[in-house]
Amino acid sequence: MPLFTSSLEKRFWLYSLLVLVAILFSLTFGRPLQKIFVNQNVQAVFFLLGMVLVGITILIYGLKAQTSKSELAICAVYIMLIFRLGAPERSHLIEYSVLAIFIHKALLERINSKNKMLKTAVLAFTFTFIIGVLDETIQVFLPN
Repeated sequence: MPLFTSSLEKRFWLYSLLVLVAILFSLTFGRPLQKIFVNQNVQAVFFLLGMVLVGITILIYGLKAQTSKSELAICAVYIMLIFRLGAPERSHLIEYSVLAIFIHKALLERINSKNKMLKTAVLAFTFTFIIGVLDETIQVFLPN
């Protein structure tokens, strides 16, 4: 039995993994990068770029456009990494929202049934919540 039901599901799980790597990357490399991007204007540019990309992603997702545009969300999370250094909790919401979208799309692709939409959304929320709790738990053991 194959691990993925389709190449599209496999792609969404890969996107979810890339977003998770970006979130976890900020835990270990956040402080050194923060010293490089100490200027608030530079942080604002990265934040605005990330917000524009997330906004485009939400529009595309909301309008049910081609899924090939989802790569914008991955770029947004990596760009938000820079902003996250100055205001981590605000960007966490955005990062985990993107992660939830990809997990939701992967689960929808797996189930491929309209009558299980609510169950899929709950599963996506649960997976994202568990990953968030793990992220916060790891931070307890890190300095600063």
